Formats: sequence, C-alpha cells, structure tokens
Amino acid sequence: MYRFLLTPRWWGINVFVVLAIPFCVFMGSWQLGRFEDRVQSHENATARAVTDRDEAARPLAELLPVDKATVGKQTTARGRYAEQLLVPDRTLDDRHGYYVLTLLRTGDGAALPVVRGWLPGDPDPAKAPAPPPGEVTVTGALQAPETPGDNGVSPRSGWPAGQTGAISAASLVNLVPYDVHDAWVTLNEGDAGMRAVPVSAPQNSGLDLKAFQNLGYTAEWFAFVGFVVFMWFRLLRREVELTRDAELGLLPPDGGDPGTGDTGDGDTDDGGDGSGGVAPADGGARPATASRA
Repeated sequence: MYRFLLTPRWWGINVFVVLAIPFCVFMGSWQLGRFEDRVQSHENATARAVTDRDEAARPLAELLPVDKATVGKQTTARGRYAEQLLVPDRTLDDRHGYYVLTLLRTGDGAALPVVRGWLPGDPDPAKAPAPPPGEVTVTGALQAPETPGDNGVSPRSGWPAGQTGAISAASLVNLVPYDVHDAWVTLNEGDAGMRAVPVSAPQNSGLDLKAFQNLGYTAEWFAFVGFVVFMWFRLLRREVELTRDAELGLLPPDGGDPGTGDTGDGDTDDGGDGSGGVAPADGGARPATASRA
C-alpha cells in the first residue's frame, strides 16, 4: 500500500520535508538566540548604569570616540560655556518638556554638547537659565550621538532658530561656527534648578521593537515546522485513501468519478441513434404515428 512513497513525486516531497524541518528549526533557534542576546544586553546595560554612576570620572579624551564600552561612563571636562540651544519634544516621567543644551568650549578645537537639565512645557528661551560665566568643570555621563527617529528622537526637520531636534555633531555642525564632538554629556545634577536628564541606554541594548521582532520570528519558524509536518501527513493520508479505494475497485480504471456514470470519454449513451432517446426493449422499430388529415 505504501509503495507510492518510492515514486519520483513522493521522493521529491520527502526530500523537501527532510530539508525544510531542520532549516526551520535552525532559523527559529537562531532568532531565539538573538532575542536572548538582547535580553542579556539589556540586563547588562541596566546593571552597568548603576555601577558607572559610582565610578570615578575620567577625562573626556580617554573615553572618545564613544562606543558601547564607554557610553554611560562618568567623564569630566573643563571649559567655558558658549551657545545655548533648546531640544524640544523630550519627556521625563511622562511629562512633556525640553532639554537645555549648552556647548562647552574646552580649548581642544571642538566643543562638547552638555545637557544641563530638563524643563517642562514648550521650549522658551526666556525660561531657560543662562549658563554660568567663566571657566567651569562639568561632570556627567557620556552619551552617544542621537539619530532622528530612534529612541524617541523626533525625525522632524526645520526647527526654529535656537532649537535642534537631535544631539549630534551632524545636527549641530550647521548651528555653531566651530567643530563639535560627536558625543554629549548629561550632568549628574541639574544646573540652576533644572531636573537632571537620566542616562539613556546604549543603542540596540534594550528590549525594543527589534527584540520582540526576533521573538515573533522565532514563533513563526517553529510554526512552519508544524505546518510542514501537518501537510506531509495530510498528503500521505490522501494518497493512502486513494490507493485503498483503487484496490477495492471503488475507482474506475480510467480515473472517472465512480457513481456518476462518467466513463471518462465524455460520450453519453443515447441508445445508438444519436437522438438521446431510449431504444424499445424488444429491439423493434418504433411505430409511426399517423397524422390526422
């Protein structure tokens, strides 16, 4: 009954199933591993945020360029405050507000963007405290440059004068007449009564949309395994039923549908005269019907 499994058609089906199942399992396991890596990275970043705050601050030059190993580290820099900008559309504790960003001229040829604090409401230069004059020493957490559209950074362009949507050298280079470090610092203590801006986690280290996409792909790949197995058994059962029906004579030899009178040649038995009528049982000719005058 199962000799059909040796036919070329079923050889192809079986080879496909044998290759598809381990491939789907491999891809599902890989996506699951990606999700677990992101979870572990998130846990490490959360734990590091606590320990980095207690570490001694290091000079800025030792931590640049900023990367996953240095982001969030405590740094210190000395210089004079220069231009001040406002960064709108920033939330803190689910409240709408903006950052107060001031450029610190350190004397090494490039300025360091320093977020001195956060204020609620819409950006208002009159409400933003002026930076302290003279030389100052700032201490805070080193942060990676922002990318519009990521981590809550507004993708909008064309901000009013004195405002910027993202904190990065690419966004600030056209707003100030000097070079800017492609990193920024958030002060540990808010300046002039402003609230300190919390340290943000490194990019791709949190349980973001990408992490849950990996988890969704994991479920999809393992669902494909179940679908492949289900379809193989469904095809096998159908083939067995057809083979059994053929052995019992329930299927006509030419493949027609039993019980319908269809012989498979498309002709209809009309008694041999082409008229579609039924021939008399005695084989004689039909009597002619006389027409009345």
